[in-house]
Amino acid sequence: MLNRRHIRVKVMQTLYAFKGGESDDLSKDQKFLLFSIDNMYNLYLLVISLLIEVQKRAEDDLQKKQKKHLATQEDKNPNRKFVENKLLILLKNNEALKNQLEKYKISNWELDNEYVDVIFKAIISSDLYKEYMQTRTSDFKEDKDFIIDVFKEILAPNEKLYDYIEDKNLTWLDDLPTVNTTILKLLRKVKQTSTENYFTPKLYKDVDDKQFAIDLFKKTLLNSTSIKTEIDNKTKNWESDRIANIDFVLLQMAICELKHFSSIPVKVTINEYLEIAKEYSTPKSSIFINGVLDKLVKEYEADGNLNKAGRGLM
Repeated sequence: MLNRRHIRVKVMQTLYAFKGGESDDLSKDQKFLLFSIDNMYNLYLLVISLLIEVQKRAEDDLQKKQKKHLATQEDKNPNRKFVENKLLILLKNNEALKNQLEKYKISNWELDNEYVDVIFKAIISSDLYKEYMQTRTSDFKEDKDFIIDVFKEILAPNEKLYDYIEDKNLTWLDDLPTVNTTILKLLRKVKQTSTENYFTPKLYKDVDDKQFAIDLFKKTLLNSTSIKTEIDNKTKNWESDRIANIDFVLLQMAICELKHFSSIPVKVTINEYLEIAKEYSTPKSSIFINGVLDKLVKEYEADGNLNKAGRGLM
């Protein structure tokens, strides 16, 4: 689920908020970093469980219509295609997902069920729904395609849901694109025969990713004095207060990677931080950062201080 760029963003955010120095105990801030990363899984569970709650809401809606005093023929014999959508039922009955929702105490939609109503009403008023409900039967592929379209066009871009997520946890806004992409990939690749654990993906794609987050955070801080000196030497024409705080943090992290992470290619490091700068800093930040890093890499190469192990790492 979590990619290296997102890990770098989490480290950047933690470093940006850090108020200590090299000699301080970093355990508290490291704990905050890992909590921030782990909390992304809660967001995943929250969003995917919304699909389950929408199915329940649809079922409840049909039952209420059937019990009306003046129920119509359509109320008595409704089209159950949506409530019996095979992908929604697969999600609803997935025991591994149920266990994770209980373990992480994801019960938001019970308390904030108005957001379930918002998504449900947006679905049933859509052209997607009207076209889907023109028949009463479907196969798994049609059901899956419909839910994928609902997720892409209705649920993921919903502004009220976006505001709700922002109110619950500000850092979730940075996590949401990754979470939505993960869910979309899972929905696209799911089969009726998918394993029980299919909808409970691992947070870290690789066993080394968690350690990468810790090492990048700690090594950047523990080498901050020497890294700052290198930045100062390459930005003599810039007053320190003219360098955006985010740019300074990104430069620190990039230099740390170049010097202390021998297995990460130079081009990967530079490209990653330029992309993060484009998203999180000023319009000219990526040009500034690229200029500083380019000078430093040439200097490291000339002095033989760029110790990269393996082929293709330059």
